[in-house]
Amino acid sequence: MVRGELDREEYIRFLMMLWHVYDTLELGLERHASHSILSFTHNPALLSRAPALSSDIAHFLQTADWQNHPLHVELMNDPPAALSQYLERLKDIASSGDPSPLLSHAYVRYMGDLSGGQVIRGRVTKSYSLEDGLGVSFFDFKPLGGTGTATIGEMRKIKEWYRENMNSAVGDNQDLKADIVEEAITAFELNGGLFAALRPPSLPSLEVCIPTLPPLGEPITPVDGSFNKLSGGGGSTVLYESKVAEKMYQMSGVIAVVAAMSLAHFALVVGGFTGDRGMAKLEALRSWWFAH
Repeated sequence: MVRGELDREEYIRFLMMLWHVYDTLELGLERHASHSILSFTHNPALLSRAPALSSDIAHFLQTADWQNHPLHVELMNDPPAALSQYLERLKDIASSGDPSPLLSHAYVRYMGDLSGGQVIRGRVTKSYSLEDGLGVSFFDFKPLGGTGTATIGEMRKIKEWYRENMNSAVGDNQDLKADIVEEAITAFELNGGLFAALRPPSLPSLEVCIPTLPPLGEPITPVDGSFNKLSGGGGSTVLYESKVAEKMYQMSGVIAVVAAMSLAHFALVVGGFTGDRGMAKLEALRSWWFAH
């Protein structure tokens, strides 16, 4: 998807899966809007993604009745196991006596949309020849307390607002913190399942060059104007150094390495190994991985 090689139909199928995830999540959040933990970050006017996803799918398929489109009917007649598991998890939490873990799922999805999702927006726009913002409203947010479309700087403020309110909601409850972190790990795994369920591009892309990766750390929101660089508008990319590694790897190998190292970094942070201590452990793990 980031390389712009996903078939158009498969991208639409992915949007449909995301719609079901967000529709289920946001129904749960609305159901518990006054909950002592969830109320702190409940702001559907600012965050809700399901309506935008529906609009994007309708644009791609040129019909507002996209849920009766053969592509969606086929998806729901035989949904990927990953999608079914994701939806079941969200429904179980929303129906339980303690819906607070919905915060974990909201955090993982919304923060991702506000960060790396903005890079994907530029790639999707170019890959599928989209114009005038049509088909990518899912990636657009309103500014805090304002109208129009948020800039990258304003999206950063939304993330800061969300984190501050999430921290205020959880407070010093150590057991709740542990539960929220544990459910966030589950949310990451469920999202990984959706990506794994995507069908490969119809056009072969057997090998790719791995660029030199930057140190793993806080997900970076791209700066204004960086979309053109990433999608071939000139200049160096903001995500990776321009130097290309000499070795060539199969795409499956790239995904496995990136996923494993990202998960390792997340685990170190969760375990409290931040700063120099965490990076030392991560580098040791990175060296072991590539040596094997």
